[in-house]
Amino acid sequence: MMDYSKILNPTVLNDIKPSGIRKFFDIAASMEGVISLGVGEPDFPTPWHIRRAGIKSLEESRTRYTSNSGLVELREEISSFMKRKYSLEYSSKNEILITVGGSEGIDAAIRALVGYGDEVIIPQPSFVCYEPIVRLAGGVPVTVQLKAENEFRLTAKELEAAITDKTKLLVFPFPCNPTGAIMEESDLESIASVLRGTDICVLSDEIYSELTYGGKRHVSIASVDGMKERTVVINGFSKTYSMTGWRMGYACGPAPIIEQMTKIHQFAIMSAPTTSQYASIEAIRNGDADIENMLGEYDMRRRLMVGGFNRIGMTCFEPKGAFYAFPSIKVSGMDSETFCETLLREKKVALVPGNAFGASGEGFVRASYCYSTAHIREALSRIEEFLKEIK
Repeated sequence: MMDYSKILNPTVLNDIKPSGIRKFFDIAASMEGVISLGVGEPDFPTPWHIRRAGIKSLEESRTRYTSNSGLVELREEISSFMKRKYSLEYSSKNEILITVGGSEGIDAAIRALVGYGDEVIIPQPSFVCYEPIVRLAGGVPVTVQLKAENEFRLTAKELEAAITDKTKLLVFPFPCNPTGAIMEESDLESIASVLRGTDICVLSDEIYSELTYGGKRHVSIASVDGMKERTVVINGFSKTYSMTGWRMGYACGPAPIIEQMTKIHQFAIMSAPTTSQYASIEAIRNGDADIENMLGEYDMRRRLMVGGFNRIGMTCFEPKGAFYAFPSIKVSGMDSETFCETLLREKKVALVPGNAFGASGEGFVRASYCYSTAHIREALSRIEEFLKEIK
């Protein structure tokens, strides 16, 4: 009989843990009557004009491989988008790569930049994929524990303390999943002041860049003086245009880095889905109004959810980006996993424990407001009942 423990890659077998997010999705899916605030996926359908563009590409039999880098027309639209939105100029010829979702872009960037023993600074709480990908590349994750009193922003002091002579890359996950934290221009300048004059690169995951609130428009760290030459910007269509299943993302960065990312993409993927690329051309060209409509709805839900958590005693700072709230569960006296498991079992409300996003997420839970106001109100009502019963 095969001993698979001796056959499987030991890094995957021993160092890579299953996603803490999926665990609670799987439990909730097996139960009747669950109200979930767990899914980080827009509840809006992909706008019809975008779907129509994808359908048209199928009807016209535009179903062959594209170039490895993606359709020229799509890369040109992304170049225009980055310039008009973030004042960043990227050549469509050699500084933009179309990827299978933002996730592939993150993977390709890390593999292109990180070698064995290189250290990668990862602020946490943050999305679950960064640390495993770094380990798979042979790198060493160095986590920085962000603090609620700083609204989960990365400070220059925290960054400076984490840098060693082995530091190769900083992961910069803002607007942030799970906290909803953003970095304003003054914050970015302080981070840039630490990095200028070093050879440290930045992986800026900006997948939520169009989802910011309170008049705080997203500023890319690549737009700060001295940062573009060292930054790979990852973005995509999933969150902005409600196109999660289309699996479309892109990377923008210096040509020498994009060239190596393209080689990895070439051998691992070949090219992103052709139909999705044609739909994405329509999205980025004519989708600004769709973004504004969804943003207005998210903002209403955001205020409802954050106000509700604070009212029932789960202290929650105001998230200014993405579509998540990250309330404290200190009032319950439980740890994050116990709180979520007990709430799910007793009140059939699904949240994600904060420690799924790193150790500094302990004592918090992630709640998504990608749900109707009625759904959010019912969930808050059940959570309030739960808190009263455990006191």
